[in-house]
Amino acid sequence: KEFFEYTPGVLRAYVKPKHLDALTFTLYPVIEGRMGCKFIWGEVTDLNGAERTATVKPMFAQEKEVIDFDYCVIAAGCNFGVFHKWGESLWFPTIHEVARPEGSWPHLDERFLEGRRRHILEEYAAIGELNKKSAQVLVVGAGFIGVEWITELQHFFPSLKLTIIDALPQCLGPLPAKAAAYCSKYMQRKGIKEFYNMKYNAKDPNFYSSLGIQGKPDKEYICIGVKASNYFMPKEVLSEKGPGGGGWILMDMTLAVKTREGKLWGTDEQGYGRIYAVGDCNYGCVEGPGKPDDWPIPPIPKISYPGEEEAIIAIRNIEKVDKIIFRGVKTSHLGYPLEPAKMHWPWGAGMFATSLGPDDACFVAGANWVKNSGLMCVWGSPCAVQKEIIEASKVDECAFGIVGRLI
Repeated sequence: KEFFEYTPGVLRAYVKPKHLDALTFTLYPVIEGRMGCKFIWGEVTDLNGAERTATVKPMFAQEKEVIDFDYCVIAAGCNFGVFHKWGESLWFPTIHEVARPEGSWPHLDERFLEGRRRHILEEYAAIGELNKKSAQVLVVGAGFIGVEWITELQHFFPSLKLTIIDALPQCLGPLPAKAAAYCSKYMQRKGIKEFYNMKYNAKDPNFYSSLGIQGKPDKEYICIGVKASNYFMPKEVLSEKGPGGGGWILMDMTLAVKTREGKLWGTDEQGYGRIYAVGDCNYGCVEGPGKPDDWPIPPIPKISYPGEEEAIIAIRNIEKVDKIIFRGVKTSHLGYPLEPAKMHWPWGAGMFATSLGPDDACFVAGANWVKNSGLMCVWGSPCAVQKEIIEASKVDECAFGIVGRLI
């Protein structure tokens, strides 16, 4: 796509369309103008590890092009619609060329910022019509996305009859009970119906009536899980299991891509990894014997902070390998052997800020792969302000702004 979009804030844009301007910017002037890098607007359709080449379909060309590289960082993210063939959802634009014809809005090209804006305006208008007739809306999944979405709907469209369900015993999934109770109390106060320990089963004739919904809901939003979108990678480097049925890029402790047999993929003559996978596109853990507690890297949640920390480690490893291969440097400034750094479980992976409409929120820190871990340390209107500051500063940082980078 031609633009950057701050995914954690996009829910607000669907109920307040002008908010999209605060979440987006066009990539070309930032990458080429401010950063001094080369930007190619196109889609990678194949990555060849042995040859270290990428096959790219440029946006305004009919033929594909092959580009070679010395190093590659894959930061392709993921999709959120687990029940859709291509993972389609409102929360991420439909950008893959093969997915667009089979999507729910093929008349809109979300690779363009204006196409994305048009989709948001269409959805906003549709929700407005539902609000006029006090429609019944069901949100499936009470994780932080589901909770944020249903509270945004309630605030901006108060006539909707809202229901949220989840298969787990509380909202916010594995986060601490205090945070779940805070969000649940907010939803109860706003008249949102909650049902837990209940799986989504639209085929059951008694399912909707058990939720107090007459007939079928006028609208359903699926807010559960994630789905891989690594269509350009060979199967030998993709997981056979994992969220959404697998398809995640496997990596070793240095974040270099590896095969299902555990061998590094796309190495150079000296065996160093040249291709790295960071953020939501990778498997999110390095498995080992025993339980996740004993793994080299236990499962990392697919949120923004871990991706940034992984990117820093991948870039440092590129710098180290470059020194070793092309400059003949074998030791660090302190005399230690120069070798790629290993990934760790990032402390920031345990930070979750969940909005409850524009005026309330809760912030959890210190969570990890253990259920109900972490501490709710900020809540209420101060937390809502905190989240707005995070959003504004992160967008500015990604746009290579001085304020965001200083923060």
